[in-house]
Amino acid sequence: MQFTKSVVISCAGIGSRLGLGQNKSLIKINGRTLISWQLELLKSVKDIRIVVGYQAEEIIKEVLKYRNDVIFVYNHQYFETKTGASFYIGAKNTNEYVIEWDGDLLVHPDDVTRILAQEDEFICYSEKSSEEAVFVNTDANGNVTSFSREHGNYEWTGPACIKRDKVTCAKENVFNIIEDHLPMKGILVRAYDIDTSGDYQRVSEIVKNWNLK
Repeated sequence: MQFTKSVVISCAGIGSRLGLGQNKSLIKINGRTLISWQLELLKSVKDIRIVVGYQAEEIIKEVLKYRNDVIFVYNHQYFETKTGASFYIGAKNTNEYVIEWDGDLLVHPDDVTRILAQEDEFICYSEKSSEEAVFVNTDANGNVTSFSREHGNYEWTGPACIKRDKVTCAKENVFNIIEDHLPMKGILVRAYDIDTSGDYQRVSEIVKNWNLK
């Protein structure tokens, strides 16, 4: 069975915790914007939706330097909503399976290849590393059984793949949408959120060894 997937990248937020005064998709990681890193890693994906809000014009201009076949979707309530709302808006009219990808997330190139080759639904998580993390709890087989703000086996980073029809409206976070459908297959990946200045500095060092053009 062939699983055709769409990818929704949520880039609507203000990114206030990072404190750089701009949308996180536009921050420079070793000389190139975070969104350009993501587009390079996802260049094999035919259907990419990018949800914009804060600094939308700048993001669109930056994306069009690299691809002209991306669908842009507006989250006009980006001040009042979080990634769950952006994912819901972006997932409308996608393929049957849709992958949620946060606009502040970088995933190791080898793990991106693994993610895009996966079938059915799944949740990605990583070893604990971020300064402000949401955790996942897993069973003996690595399946995700719950999310927690306090403790867990691993850190919830995403990406996550879910059937489009299961993506419901939520003003909060993506994991609030997913938790209604647990347990779900889990995949351990090298994924890095950029929420704080400490995260930013750490990821800048990590990607120095990624040989992307």
